[in-house]
Amino acid sequence: MPKAIHPASVLVRPLITEKSTHLAGANKYVFEVLRAANKPQIKEAVETAFNVTVLEVNTMTVHARVRRVGRGRTMTKGTTREWKKAVVTLDPKDKLELFEGV
Repeated sequence: MPKAIHPASVLVRPLITEKSTHLAGANKYVFEVLRAANKPQIKEAVETAFNVTVLEVNTMTVHARVRRVGRGRTMTKGTTREWKKAVVTLDPKDKLELFEGV
């Protein structure tokens, strides 16, 4: 049984990129979420935070990449962090004002 996570702490931040803005036209919104959160927890967090109806949640883990620095002979500087992304599909009658005008 997964550990209980408070719904307010599941959503880390909204992701506002060119692709996520395009998805908002199809009523899909993108968030960075806790890596330990599962789909029902993400659905509950979005529904309670924004008072909307969530139809579907798709998640993916964005893997770490090697960071490089320097010219010519490249040296590694470590890695980026791994994080989890969630694409949330809302009911057609609902909309998030958070992404308006971006």
